Amino acid sequence: MTTPRQPSGSGSGSGSGSGRRQPPRAGAARPAAGRGQPAKGQSAARGQAAKPQAPKGQPAKPQPAKAQPVRSQSAKAQPVKSAAVGRTPRAPQQRRPEGRPPARSQAAVRPRPKSRLPQRPRPLKLAEPKRRLRVITVALSLVFSVFAGRLVQLQLVDADALAADANTNRYQNIPITAERGSIMSSDGVALAATVDAYDITADPAMFTPAATGIPDAPEQAAALLSPIIGVAKDRIAADLHTPKTRYKRLASQQTPAAKNQISDLKSSLEKQAGSRACQAQKKLLGKPADQGGRTRVDNECANPLAGVFNRETQKRIYPADGLAANLVGFVNGEGEGAGGLELQYQKQLAGKDGHSSYAQAGGRLVPTAGGSMDPAVPGSDVKLTINRDVQWAAQRAITDQVANSGAEKGYVVVQDVKTGQVIAMASAPGFNPNDLSLSKQSQLGNPALVDAYEPGSTAKLMSLAAVLDSGKANWDTRVTVPNRLVRAGQQFKDDVEHGDWYLTLAGVLAKSSNIGTIEAVETLGDGDQLKANQILDGYMRKFGVARPSGLNFPGETPGMLKKPEDLVASEKYNISFGQGPLQMNALQATSVYSTIANGGVRVAPSIVQGITGPDGKYTVTPPGEQTRVVSEETAKTLTSMLESVVDDEQGTGGKAAIPGYRVAGKTGTANRGAADGKGYDGYTASFIGFAPADAPRYTVSCTLQGPVNGHFGGQLCGPVFKQVMEFTLKTMQVPPSGSQAPNLPVEWKP
Repeated sequence: MTTPRQPSGSGSGSGSGSGRRQPPRAGAARPAAGRGQPAKGQSAARGQAAKPQAPKGQPAKPQPAKAQPVRSQSAKAQPVKSAAVGRTPRAPQQRRPEGRPPARSQAAVRPRPKSRLPQRPRPLKLAEPKRRLRVITVALSLVFSVFAGRLVQLQLVDADALAADANTNRYQNIPITAERGSIMSSDGVALAATVDAYDITADPAMFTPAATGIPDAPEQAAALLSPIIGVAKDRIAADLHTPKTRYKRLASQQTPAAKNQISDLKSSLEKQAGSRACQAQKKLLGKPADQGGRTRVDNECANPLAGVFNRETQKRIYPADGLAANLVGFVNGEGEGAGGLELQYQKQLAGKDGHSSYAQAGGRLVPTAGGSMDPAVPGSDVKLTINRDVQWAAQRAITDQVANSGAEKGYVVVQDVKTGQVIAMASAPGFNPNDLSLSKQSQLGNPALVDAYEPGSTAKLMSLAAVLDSGKANWDTRVTVPNRLVRAGQQFKDDVEHGDWYLTLAGVLAKSSNIGTIEAVETLGDGDQLKANQILDGYMRKFGVARPSGLNFPGETPGMLKKPEDLVASEKYNISFGQGPLQMNALQATSVYSTIANGGVRVAPSIVQGITGPDGKYTVTPPGEQTRVVSEETAKTLTSMLESVVDDEQGTGGKAAIPGYRVAGKTGTANRGAADGKGYDGYTASFIGFAPADAPRYTVSCTLQGPVNGHFGGQLCGPVFKQVMEFTLKTMQVPPSGSQAPNLPVEWKP
């Protein structure tokens, strides 16, 4: 074995026996091109690594592979210095197989003296860039896929729902109340009108502790608002404790004065809460205690009215106070019709509400955020047939007589006999719709249409009309009237004790004889009472009894009329003079007399003259339906007979006479049915008539329920009729009568 060569001064050497040489030291420069080329015939293969030999007597130790330094392209190859000039060049090293680490000898790993060539810094090996790019690309793709999926969900899948939620929180939807139409008298003067008012509203979400900085903002706001708007504190606080509701109406139809008072108070609190000290407190809300944080602000720095607003709306007023209130009706706290014509024509009067929406932030309008508006459609104006002046006269007259007679209530109806239009309808006691708290519940209706009562003697006109129109008698037919008349096992009598009366049929009506009326009606059946009652029933129904009047007024009663087959015992007879199984309301009773005044033709009553729509177009109410009830001749005869009631000294209606005018009418005194429907309790006094009798224009009826200072219709209602009719004739400029009454004889001598 050949001893290895000691390294030369140049740091390189070769073994003479093996023919191999040590690989060049790391960092050593390779020979320049053209130098150190191998001799011809040398068998060392380029690129193969030479196996290092271990020192003598020691096994060879494997050496770890070392990365070869990356040589810069710009670096120039340094020539290897030879120890002696002219030395034979060394054979080239054999090329090592790729991937096999070179073996080093102990001599190769010895540190080189620092005085020799300086050691170059080892370059950093970089990772493979393509692999890194692939990893980054995959990661970014996953991230962008998540983003893209979320965008698709937000923009396409959930877009509508999210937009709706956002608008719900951002936009305030405010209803716009339509202006309610007016109710006017026949001359166009408002009986019910609408004026500007304000609804006090709130956003409950602005009363939370987080929004106000205080825990009891609803209670503080309630304490401030309650005395102004007249609503209980508990109710206001309860409305404000609903943060999920963005709109609450705290009070309706407040006056401009109340609205201004709240606005001034809100501004004062806002100014106080905006001070520097208060702003500093608000900045500390929610911060940790060690940083001086606060859980609430002082009461002086809170504005509990920040979430209170006002919305312009309307308020219903009645300029004439209680004039025609029982007919016109009233509205409730929400401004909706709750009684009378206000209720009946609610749909036409109310119009159609609209709404608006606007973006808000902190309770303030955001002008540039857009919004929407659906304008309200105003209600229609309803024009009545009521004449204000006549209504006033009727109301004053019946109010005074109810007080004087001690009656429970009373009503007056005035009707145009040609058109059927109601000129006045007054009730007492009445009420003021501007302040319902001053009235009892029982006073809020319209008893002239709602009350059904037994009319008494005023119904005798229908009985005698049936007799005359059927040809069974004439005005001068003689009737003997005894003091008592027994029928169906019961004794019938008149309102006064008397001997035998010898009366004409006109006298039976003038003296209001019950017995004489029974005898006259019996002639209709020729001895068959059922047949007589059937004929009478037919006439009564044609006069409008037990039928709706046609007004369709809320709560109006159609009255009651038993069928002839259902009448029992005394009912078969007392129905002829308006008692028992017959009930009417005041308008129905008035219409009977208007039918006779109109020549026997009934015109269905009406109370609305026309309606003006929101477009300004005026629509006239169609005239009432006309029905021939009795012949014109019968109507004229009955008119003359009714004049005897007023003009004849034996008539019961002398107090209804009007100087200069011929008056035809009839008194009525009836037993009043008890409230529990069992028996009778008190009286119903009435008078119904029309004028001028020679050319009828108007019918006036007066009814008193339960008078205590007298009970005869002629005494109590005759004067009321006179007062109202006289005023009506003058107001309507009706000329006086041009002829005298016929003064039909009421008695005959046996």
